[in-house]
Amino acid sequence: MTSTGPSARRHDREILRLAAPALGALAVDPLVSLVDTAFVGRLGAEALAAVALAGAVFAISFALFNFLEYGVTPYVAAALAAGDGRRAGRFVLGALIVGAAAGTVVAVAVGGAAVWILRALGAGPGVIETAVSYLRIRAIALPAVMVAMVGHGAFRGAQDTRTPMVVTAGFNLVNVVADPLLIFGLGLGVVGAAIATAIAQVLGAAWFLVLLVRSDVLSIQRVWPGRDALAPLWGAGRALVVRTGALLATLTIATAVAARVGTAAVAAHQIAMQLWLFLALSLDALAIAGQAMVAKALGEGARSEAKAIADRLLLFGAAGGTVLAVGLLLVRPWLGSWFTPDAGVLTAFAAIYGFLALMQPLNGLVFVWDGVAIGAEAYGFLAAGTVAAGVVAVGVLALVIPLSLGLAGVWWAIVAMMVVRAVFLGWWHVRGPLAA
Repeated sequence: MTSTGPSARRHDREILRLAAPALGALAVDPLVSLVDTAFVGRLGAEALAAVALAGAVFAISFALFNFLEYGVTPYVAAALAAGDGRRAGRFVLGALIVGAAAGTVVAVAVGGAAVWILRALGAGPGVIETAVSYLRIRAIALPAVMVAMVGHGAFRGAQDTRTPMVVTAGFNLVNVVADPLLIFGLGLGVVGAAIATAIAQVLGAAWFLVLLVRSDVLSIQRVWPGRDALAPLWGAGRALVVRTGALLATLTIATAVAARVGTAAVAAHQIAMQLWLFLALSLDALAIAGQAMVAKALGEGARSEAKAIADRLLLFGAAGGTVLAVGLLLVRPWLGSWFTPDAGVLTAFAAIYGFLALMQPLNGLVFVWDGVAIGAEAYGFLAAGTVAAGVVAVGVLALVIPLSLGLAGVWWAIVAMMVVRAVFLGWWHVRGPLAA
């Protein structure tokens, strides 16, 4: 990594300009989800279970289609850096068409197979009917969600993370206001929660569309983009779906193994994993800055500048992860009791707390590297590295029950996954295109 002198710090203002609003946008959704959960929770345990099961389906859908966000950012940044706003506009229009079409197909599939999907997830008789209604109503807005993903990616590529933050905050505010009105005011219950969220998501997509069409930077023309404009998205999409699928599969298997360890173990694992994912949001803000800045530098042909940006972001990532680790260690005596009073769960949580805290600096490096590699359009390398990491982690998970490794064994598998990803990405950083 580079030094910490004035030359190394020349990118700091731009990093913070992009990362701060990105963090705001990333933080809005989970915070609003907590508000949603609070509203629905007042309806009872079955209502909350129904929303949780349906929410898991949407989380998987959003994750698998995040290439609409991550694939758009570097391509738009590179095109704009080359002074070709029309090429960026054609690509964004193509991505919008793909997103709307994919969202429609997934919406129809999810709506049609809602009962089967929810039963496969373990929905019982008291939950299934409510969960199906919620799932089908939310599914209507899936095309809008995909369009909004493209909007996020396009504006990030244009070095603008403030606009996505404003739009995200705006439509989630609609959700917060509509939730109690529909759930309690009109007595629609869980159905009201689904309608409120769907309305907010459609409004958010419409807002993004208006801003994109009016953008002078992107120069979107209302002409069919053509196959050439879509080709980069297909390539990025395939690789990023493999990458995300491998990550989701590994974490899902980890939860399944934790469940076999015991009830208290899986409950503690759920608390730790939700904290792990939430803390990842703050580090992901740096990854988003990396996507935009590295792609722009490479689009301008400034490879050494891209390397300097990546080095500085990695320093920020390691520092940010260290701050999170220290913070977690400071609140260790109280954090578990904020989530549960159960003594067995608290004991199991305490046994894996060190993993949660001490992994944060490593997470900071890996998440930032991930963003830098996306900015450099190294999609195939990311997919291969994540699959390899997943294979190693699953190998460790396979030993947990036979060797009685307990919940600590599950978290050693997660550590192994992150270490392998760091090794792959570190090699790419030193020997890959940024070093050429």
